[in-house]
Amino acid sequence: MLTAEMVKRFGRECGADAVGIGSPDRFDGAPREMDPRYIFPAAKSVIGFIFRIPRGYIRGIEEGTHFFQYPSMGYSSINETFAPSVLYQVGRFIEDQGYEACVYRNTGGRGPVSDMTGKPGGEESPELEKRAVRYSRAVAPDRPPPDVQFHFRIAAFTCGLGEIGYSKMFMTPQFGPLNRQAFLFTDAELEPDPLYAGPPLCNRCMACVSQCSGHCLSATETVRITVAGRPVEWAKLDEWKCFAHYIGAAKESNPFMPRDVFKGLPDGDRILRGERTITADEYGEIARRIRSSYPGCAHYNPPKCGGCLRACIASCERRGILQNKMVNPFRTGKPWKVEWEAKA
Repeated sequence: MLTAEMVKRFGRECGADAVGIGSPDRFDGAPREMDPRYIFPAAKSVIGFIFRIPRGYIRGIEEGTHFFQYPSMGYSSINETFAPSVLYQVGRFIEDQGYEACVYRNTGGRGPVSDMTGKPGGEESPELEKRAVRYSRAVAPDRPPPDVQFHFRIAAFTCGLGEIGYSKMFMTPQFGPLNRQAFLFTDAELEPDPLYAGPPLCNRCMACVSQCSGHCLSATETVRITVAGRPVEWAKLDEWKCFAHYIGAAKESNPFMPRDVFKGLPDGDRILRGERTITADEYGEIARRIRSSYPGCAHYNPPKCGGCLRACIASCERRGILQNKMVNPFRTGKPWKVEWEAKA
């Protein structure tokens, strides 16, 4: 008989750093376009896998000296190679016991909702609406259009693997925000784990807000939802602005930025200062200009700041809350900023 402990033990043996199990009914109330039960209606269990991001992957970004290893190793290698291999092995193990294993690896979406905000394409931008119409049509009146994209951080929460921090990053008791997730749905009925109820991982220190170079996180406005009867809250985030500044739209956090990168764009000076919201339709041109100034890495967006992530790691370590203890602290000085002035 297949048990939850057998699955979790095998998942860890295959390389996952943590494995948790949730029940599909914890997705009650989710929009149809983000409800995994439409992917596998017969599923009785959701299995979540945590893959740690070794702290050393972001050492070069913390020092401002070396930027491509984090997206190459901390994003691409985990999302594209390592996590799928674990899903493959665990899926085979489950199907050897006679149950189906439907996998869901970390990936961007091409579905009826924005993979940035979860909003329908028409609410996000005309460009996303065209994308949704082009790429997805419902196959039947009672089904949402593909591709169904569920919220990874909420799903990890439903599997009892941790909590969502104020920055909207998922935090685990072992590694804080240094993690990626992947999931598997099965028709095997496995005992679900309780929701995380340990010591709070996020203490609302607001370091993520103060150290975001794009000023993308609100210090006062939040998003509140209820998941499996538990209130969950995080900062209101300007997702498109965050995306643009993550890859280098702020002059103080992008040492590769040409001084004329935003020349000719409306409010270019305000974009450089992180004062102006960037829309979904503007993002493509802004991203093209920023990416052209950097040699690139493993086809993933190269981060130029990681301000919220780095701030959260430093805060977690100062409070001594992480189970994965390190001999030396991650941060030993003030975060760097690029000193020169750029002109739009």
